[in-house]
Amino acid sequence: MCNQSMTTAVDRLGLSKGAEKSGLHSKPHSAAADNPVGNQPKVKMLRLRHLVVLLLSCCMSGSQANRVYVHPFYLFAGENVSCETLQSQTVKPLETVPVAPLDLELLTPDSRDSSHVDAQKQNVTQRTAVLVELLNSLGLRKYHALSRRQSSNNTLLSPINTFGSLVNFYLGASKRTAKYFQLLLGLSSDTDREDCVSLVDGHKVLSTLKSVNSLEDGGAKDRVTTQVWAFTRKDAQLSGDFIKGMQDFSDTSFSRGVDFSRPEEAEMQVNSFVEKTSDGKVKNIVKPGNPSTNFLFISSFSFQGNWMTSFQPEKTSLEEFHVDGTTTVMTPTMTNTGHYRYLDDKMRKCTIVELPLSKQAYMLLVLPHEGVSLHVIESRLRTDVMFGWHQQLHKGLLELSLPKFSMSSETDLHELLAMMDPEVEEKLLGSQADFSPLSHIKPFPIDKVINKVLFEMSEEGAEPQDKTEEAGVPLRLSLNRPFFFSIIERDYNSILVLGKMTNPTL
Repeated sequence: MCNQSMTTAVDRLGLSKGAEKSGLHSKPHSAAADNPVGNQPKVKMLRLRHLVVLLLSCCMSGSQANRVYVHPFYLFAGENVSCETLQSQTVKPLETVPVAPLDLELLTPDSRDSSHVDAQKQNVTQRTAVLVELLNSLGLRKYHALSRRQSSNNTLLSPINTFGSLVNFYLGASKRTAKYFQLLLGLSSDTDREDCVSLVDGHKVLSTLKSVNSLEDGGAKDRVTTQVWAFTRKDAQLSGDFIKGMQDFSDTSFSRGVDFSRPEEAEMQVNSFVEKTSDGKVKNIVKPGNPSTNFLFISSFSFQGNWMTSFQPEKTSLEEFHVDGTTTVMTPTMTNTGHYRYLDDKMRKCTIVELPLSKQAYMLLVLPHEGVSLHVIESRLRTDVMFGWHQQLHKGLLELSLPKFSMSSETDLHELLAMMDPEVEEKLLGSQADFSPLSHIKPFPIDKVINKVLFEMSEEGAEPQDKTEEAGVPLRLSLNRPFFFSIIERDYNSILVLGKMTNPTL
């Protein structure tokens, strides 16, 4: 219940446009209600911080009862941290790195220091547990905003991808803008005055985030791949801190200078470079831009893998998928009979099934009951609900059928933040954001931030399907209408992917 309690607490403190008009009364949860960044009175912000600290403490005491609670800020703060005044935008001289011009024949990633070791390895377990709480909660709020906008379309989002992109830009933000980033990310100190900010170590956050992608053992590690590209105007240099952040966040990273004054040629060069360096996975990622384009950032999160137990290829056939009450499409559908963990939630009017992907990851499928809209189910999704379902699953014999599908998505982070609340976007990436520490060029606006997610599963599995006939009469369950799914890592319950399938033929 902790995430739902936190959300309700934020709503009760009135940190949304609607709440500003209605005082401190609670209101139904919405994307706007998730905004912790508005121009609010000091006392209200302090009350929020203390309440979030208390609620996070309750969350962690429930899920990690054997651990002493430490506020997220102090787990990720740098050494000798102090409250730095917002008026002093640059404390030390800006150290920038020249950016090599884009050359389609030179595809070498940026060099990285392999000797870099986190000095606080002893806290990695606790840091990971706390960070997962934060990225799961923010990831679901972003997913709600995106799914509402794409109400009739397939939707796909990686909480890790969007969270990592935000932390990377935090490394290039002025102190005033960084303060807003920390508020949204849940990493603010609760002791700062209004005119100052105590900063976390963004590299520590990103390296912990990267470790989430590496929690799966064996061959499953190869399923998750993260890449980052930064394309800047050809005369620009970038902050070494930002370049290092790209490396902390990704498996491979690339920074290149581009002549954006010729938009069509720049589009061709960028698309060709990204396609080549992603082994053909990311194609046509950008469209012709503005001749005055300053900075383009692209991140790609790819999840490719097999089921723990394979489906039976001979039982894959074309079946009907009911997109809505009037539209039906034919799609290849996989079928398997076996023992699965599942739950029929009559109160929330949906059926939940767990499909193991490896020893440390699983897919959670949520199918609304007949006649129930997926939108209704999604509107009630919180992390406590999802993990509550997981704890209540019981094993039973199912004849399970689901579409054979692969999905990909491209999300503009400017637009995604604006969907949550336009004021959030303005302060973090838009016209009110200040990225003077990112480059020697002033001002240095962020034109485009694109998050790419690729998701692919087949009927193949790490283990062959047992051909022995299962005893008993199986319950038939066919995911032949819109459903929600998520990919979750078991050790820390980190959500790697969130998505909904409304039409598998798209």
